[in-house]
Amino acid sequence: MARKQRTGVVVSDAMAKTVVVQIERTVTHPLYHKVLRRRKQFQAHDETDLVRLGDRVLIEECRPISRHKKWRVLEILERHEVAELQPSEIAEPDIEPETPPTAAPVAAEGDSEGEAAADAAAEGAAE
Repeated sequence: MARKQRTGVVVSDAMAKTVVVQIERTVTHPLYHKVLRRRKQFQAHDETDLVRLGDRVLIEECRPISRHKKWRVLEILERHEVAELQPSEIAEPDIEPETPPTAAPVAAEGDSEGEAAADAAAEGAAE
């Protein structure tokens, strides 16, 4: 019986001799006939430890190597181009938020108490 083979993209290479490969497939909904993308992640054994993040790889089913590893990397199909500029080197744009102009409270006509209170508050702040 032939072993299953899948192609996917490496989404993590943080572990020693292990990579996480994401496989994407499309299925059609049986009732609505919309095309849906389904993703599944597999841990795969990478003996050479040459596979890097973003690489497209071919993995093959094998005997269980550990609790979660039941796949191994056969070959690197496509290398991911690594940018020379790191995200931390990109400066944030200098955008200052606009502050709306503050309006002075307007007292109603004939509201002498409001004016008196405002004058008292201003005098208290000046002292």
